[in-house]
Amino acid sequence: MKITSIQDYAAFVAVVDEGSLTAAARRLGRSVQAVSISLKSLEDELGLTLVTRSTRRCDPTPAGLTFASRLRTVLADISDAHAEVQDDAAQLSGPVRIGASTLFGPDFLMPVLAGFIERQPGIAIELALSDRHVDLAKEGLDLAIRIGHLKQPDLKARKLGVLRRVVAGAPGYLARRGRPGKPGDLLQHDCILRRNAQQQENWTFSSGSVMVRGRFSSDSALARHRAATLGLGLCMAPLWQIGSLVDSGQLEVVLDDVAMPGLPIHIVWPQGRIPRRVRAVIDLLVARLSVAGL
Repeated sequence: MKITSIQDYAAFVAVVDEGSLTAAARRLGRSVQAVSISLKSLEDELGLTLVTRSTRRCDPTPAGLTFASRLRTVLADISDAHAEVQDDAAQLSGPVRIGASTLFGPDFLMPVLAGFIERQPGIAIELALSDRHVDLAKEGLDLAIRIGHLKQPDLKARKLGVLRRVVAGAPGYLARRGRPGKPGDLLQHDCILRRNAQQQENWTFSSGSVMVRGRFSSDSALARHRAATLGLGLCMAPLWQIGSLVDSGQLEVVLDDVAMPGLPIHIVWPQGRIPRRVRAVIDLLVARLSVAGL
């Protein structure tokens, strides 16, 4: 009976991350057949189907998704253990410049980066925060966390997950204007928009799109959320951004029975060869940055 190896676990996680046996094999530098054997060995040992396979895609089952999440942490710990026994000459050194949004960076990146900085005394991290999708080359960034659909095909990317979006308003506003029961009801409401001189914006739901209107707009997520708590209208935002406002009762989610397309989240970096220190940060974030359920 074949004993499951770390290579088998790594192959499974790579298949989940990359979405196919071919892409996983390319990432690991192994053959497609070897990756397939590793995956089957792991499934046979557990007696579970971890991945459903089609001609082009491999999608994790619910059990597979949970298992992969746990394995990423284990594999990262093993990688860290290897790094810690290396001598000082092999330590990483130099600056790594990372771009992220003003809300996501402090709350989600910093807990991961703090441990990395402690383990790597030769590394200096610069975290540049902006709600705009800045040009990495012009801003001198080595990598960035991008929330939303990617628009620069010249960048390499690793998908971290999908973020849930919701519509919310202040209790006072909802008492005054009523709660929308369906997306079309938003036409009767003031909506808080991204920076938009036309005072209108397209909000997309599973049932279709609605061209909403409003008198307040901002390119700052914090400003939009604050405007919503002050009763200026309904805001549309990723749930993780306004979770604390919902928990405290300052905002209430509406239309929660109507799905909105989620926002993909990726790590992106320039094409071409990258320094080992940058690759180490990318691998760390893929292993440790969990967006499940956000």
